[in-house]
Amino acid sequence: MHTIRKGAVIAPVIGLLWLLVIATTVAVAMSFATGAAFRPGLAGSVLIGAGIGYGALRLPNRWLLAAAAAVASFVLTLIGAGAVLVGEGVSILSILIASLLLGIGVGLPLASMLGGHPAGEMTRHEFEEVVIGFLTGFGYVFFTAIVIIPFYVMVMTSLKSQQALLGNPLDFTIDLSQGWGLFRSYAELFRDFHFGTYLWTSFFVSVLTVFITLLFSVPGAYAVARLRFRGRAAFSRSILLIYMVPMIVVVLPIYIVYSMTGLRNTLFGLVLIYPVTTIPVALYMLQGYFRGLPAEVEEAGLMDGLSRLQVIWKITMPLSLPALASVSLYVFMIAWNEFLLAFMLLDDPSKFTLTRGVAMLNSSEVPRQHLMAGAVIATVPIMVLFLGLEKFMTRGLTAGSVKG
Repeated sequence: MHTIRKGAVIAPVIGLLWLLVIATTVAVAMSFATGAAFRPGLAGSVLIGAGIGYGALRLPNRWLLAAAAAVASFVLTLIGAGAVLVGEGVSILSILIASLLLGIGVGLPLASMLGGHPAGEMTRHEFEEVVIGFLTGFGYVFFTAIVIIPFYVMVMTSLKSQQALLGNPLDFTIDLSQGWGLFRSYAELFRDFHFGTYLWTSFFVSVLTVFITLLFSVPGAYAVARLRFRGRAAFSRSILLIYMVPMIVVVLPIYIVYSMTGLRNTLFGLVLIYPVTTIPVALYMLQGYFRGLPAEVEEAGLMDGLSRLQVIWKITMPLSLPALASVSLYVFMIAWNEFLLAFMLLDDPSKFTLTRGVAMLNSSEVPRQHLMAGAVIATVPIMVLFLGLEKFMTRGLTAGSVKG
């Protein structure tokens, strides 16, 4: 155990493992960006990674480490033994860019992970700090990659022509000389496939779902949090039981009932069923927040002559704006992304939601770039909305969990 904790042993191992992570990332990124053949190399990763890892214990300057890693990678790649190997026909400029990315991606993080630690015996705290630093960095790279790569492929595919996709479907580069012609798939979606209508329908249904959900969940959550009635504890614990039943099991009875009552293929039917799936989670999220609000403020309002509903409207809701914002955003995202019910209940293209419209594009008769463009149109608005309001969602969820 004492040998394992020596910095001279730990640093090369961490350097090797980290370089394999960065070499794989750089190879994938360069392949997508240039269309050329890049792949990680084991021999180069061992040489560069172990050397830079040990150097991180000795060199205090992280930029010197990055420069050393970049130069070593560039030279070894030219002789076919680099951490990132290239195929035939790859330009020197592409190799240089890959080497710079590799140097920065290896030198700076390794200096942060290993800098300041001894080459000799490490304490348990120092050893754990190095290991946790590596695992944290790996987590950032891994989860960023699995989010960005599919989105990148989706966007790049939507910008390509049918001829380019048929020629090489794995080439994710784009021809910038086309100018605005790159966006022809998006223009055709709005012109020929009525995606403007689908966007408006999804927005309309989602907003109505949020309104109806709050209309029922706010007084319901308040009743569970503040009032005393028989079955209150059982109701509070069973709010989320609906999610124990898979939606696919419930869809068939809903389809039959909607067909018999004439609600199938209507937006009113969607607006009627969507809140059924969102009210339980809204009740669960809000009741914890309401329990944490000071009851004395509400009691003062009651003593001043306010009714219970007036207390909720004038006191409880203004104090609960962070929670209401987070619940509204969450419910809007559920309604916007819902697919199964819309797929089962809607047949008329004039009433399609956005997810139903995107599913319509998944056909052999529709070019693949149109499907990817539709997926981008469905993803970007909700992504922008989430990133813009994420702080409210985090604040509301955190406050509810702490106070509840």
